[in-house]
Amino acid sequence: MEHTAPETPVRFETSPEQYRHWRLEFPTVAGCAPGSVARIVMDVVEEGGMRPGYVLKLNSYDLGVDIELADTIQRIRFEHPAVRAVVVTSGKDRIFCSGANIYMLGSSTHPFKVNFCKYTNETRLYLEELSEASGIPVLAALNGTASGGGYELAVACDEILLQDDGNSAVSLPEAPLLAVLPGTGGLTRVTDKRKVRRDLADVFSTLAEGVRGRRAIEWRLVDEVASRSRFDAAVSARLAKLVARAARNATGEGMHLAPLTPTRTENRTEYRYVTVAIDPARALAEITLKAPDAPQAETSEGLRAAGCAQWNVAAWRELDDALLDLRFNHLNIGLLVLRTVGDGESVRAADRALLKLVDEGDWLAREVLLLRKRVLKRLDLSAKSLFALIEPGSAFAGSFFEIALAADRVFMRDEDGTAIGLSPMNFGPLPMPNGLTRLATRFLYDPSIVTKLQGEGDLLDAGDALKRGLVTFAPDPIDWDDEVRVAIEERTSLSPDAMTGMEANLRFAGPETMETKIFGRLSAWQNWIFQRPNAVGPRGALTMYGRPERAVFDHRRT
Repeated sequence: MEHTAPETPVRFETSPEQYRHWRLEFPTVAGCAPGSVARIVMDVVEEGGMRPGYVLKLNSYDLGVDIELADTIQRIRFEHPAVRAVVVTSGKDRIFCSGANIYMLGSSTHPFKVNFCKYTNETRLYLEELSEASGIPVLAALNGTASGGGYELAVACDEILLQDDGNSAVSLPEAPLLAVLPGTGGLTRVTDKRKVRRDLADVFSTLAEGVRGRRAIEWRLVDEVASRSRFDAAVSARLAKLVARAARNATGEGMHLAPLTPTRTENRTEYRYVTVAIDPARALAEITLKAPDAPQAETSEGLRAAGCAQWNVAAWRELDDALLDLRFNHLNIGLLVLRTVGDGESVRAADRALLKLVDEGDWLAREVLLLRKRVLKRLDLSAKSLFALIEPGSAFAGSFFEIALAADRVFMRDEDGTAIGLSPMNFGPLPMPNGLTRLATRFLYDPSIVTKLQGEGDLLDAGDALKRGLVTFAPDPIDWDDEVRVAIEERTSLSPDAMTGMEANLRFAGPETMETKIFGRLSAWQNWIFQRPNAVGPRGALTMYGRPERAVFDHRRT
């Protein structure tokens, strides 16, 4: 029986004292300074699923397990400056992780399946960014079999060490067992990141039992194998090397991430800097973001003293939480109307203050900046249409203008008091999944436009913004209401499937990256496969999993 909706909304906030499935530890490792290694231990509680109907056996996971992992990564970045390397391992004997729980997937709606895969992919990318951008390399210590999403978690790490005990293997068994694809970027990471040969990847991805021992090394699926008796020593040796080469050199205190405290009613959520108003009748939600109401810290001491309540952190954590809430709990909302209020100059001043600290080498400022980058990417990847409305009193400047640039259309009211502004944030620090800035993606046909815009220090009115290609339409006050209303009604009347596909095609012009490949294939191929009878039909492989009968396939190819 397909599960239609959670009894209670999914919430994405948690903290270490609330974890059920992970432990965050700081072990003593030979040759490493105290506190320089963080160990993330996966020890899933079998009866701890997010809803009834399945058991999380063999360290399988559901969304709740992944929410805890995402929080763990975030806290290592912000709260533990001494950490220079991370090891991900299992708290269970002879099993690392068996991947996403199949019975959870089989009983979930199609939208939940796709959104689950998307969130899990974002979390894996955050783990990779932990190494690439924060300078904290990650080791996967596979003290047992890693299959499906379990191996995909391992591939998101920098190095993989597999226990060589005659039983432990790595595998991507989704195609032979479930008639679906490895949904968290597995195929892409195997070929693009691990650079496994195509023919070997073909065998590996159709071999349900997986690959173990020396063959796993020869096929580039892991970096090292170690016997059970010397496994711990091999882990310590690799960690010591990772710590030695880690780029992170953080000093001083970190920043504790306190819980967000939104006020929620049926169709409205209010945070300090973000408000979400849902209009079910029109299938849209209005997201309004407030500019800073006070100057932001200009010194490292001030950044730490202000803590996570400051706009530079709070506004973006709140937006992230709001986007996830809309993604999972409001499936019928097809359009996000993006607004800002306040002083655009205060946004630009906050941008300058943060980038100054980043340029001075403040590791915490860099983490605040990276948080902003991740949240904007979450917005880019929203399977909802995005319209930005720029009106008198808006604060679409600097990093807030990135929100407008992420939109599918930008409407700017041609009226006194309406302005936009650019800052250094718009020219490099906040790239999209394609590796380009939103401005570079917008003006792909003529990169010199972006160069010219870097000299634009003044606020721009609607006429100037339209002339420079920074907005889509600039109606005057007489036409504003009708033009916006008609555009909204038209958009929400169109097929959501067609819009999701169209937007995913149009948002990431330019170069292909591993990230755009992962999400492009998830939006197209996995989205399609998850609806095909061969996977989810009455006799489909995902439906029949665990039953004595075999799946029945329609063998026609498209």
